[in-house]
Amino acid sequence: MVAQARGTSGDRRKLFIGIGAVVVVAALVIGGVIWTIADRNQTKGKVIDPGQTTSALTGDVTQKRDGVVVTVGKTGAKASIDVYADFLCPICGKFETTYKSEIEQAVNDGKLQVRYHMVPLLNDRSSPPGYSLDSANAALAAADAGKFVQFHDALFANQPEEGKRGYDKEQLIELGRNVGITDPAFAQTINAGTYDQQINAAFQQIENDPKLVQDFGGGQSGFGTPTVTANGSIVSWQDPDWLKKITG
Repeated sequence: MVAQARGTSGDRRKLFIGIGAVVVVAALVIGGVIWTIADRNQTKGKVIDPGQTTSALTGDVTQKRDGVVVTVGKTGAKASIDVYADFLCPICGKFETTYKSEIEQAVNDGKLQVRYHMVPLLNDRSSPPGYSLDSANAALAAADAGKFVQFHDALFANQPEEGKRGYDKEQLIELGRNVGITDPAFAQTINAGTYDQQINAAFQQIENDPKLVQDFGGGQSGFGTPTVTANGSIVSWQDPDWLKKITG
């Protein structure tokens, strides 16, 4: 009975190995929880900075939502472009950084209207998946509140890294407050995913539009972000003078 209570040396060794395995698993679980919380908190620390909103558009520039497309510009602008972008797309972020000031100047001068298409192309590339769609829906909610440009700019200025955690709905609502959105419908639209179905339907049409197919080289072709079109044709925005050629 004493031997059974204490166990043999082999039993003790098995017991120690079992306890060790449990400890390792527990450590991994706790570590994963801590990492997830830390990752979320780090992201949240970025998103709440309203100073990241850097729009320089003048007060007579209008922002109008038509379905899932938002048009920004002055009435009578001679040129227009369509910009297809995903708020998670790092190259879209580069496009914004490179051409934001030039586009704003053309809009302020009354030379250009911009039609923004929010595309959930990378919806499965955040952790957890869904940020591309949530941010697109939130941007349309911001358009309803007359703050699309401010919200759009803040999202790109605080852009999360592809493959990592995006901002959750609570954080998107908080960002809206910090760019001046006070309408309670904004939060309701985000929480309900009001425009999700429309955004996904529009995305399916975009993916199947032959005019938006690009050759990526190596036998690869399809739709990608960012895509810029003018007069129904894809613009090579890598050309530093692309916008001057459109606006004259």
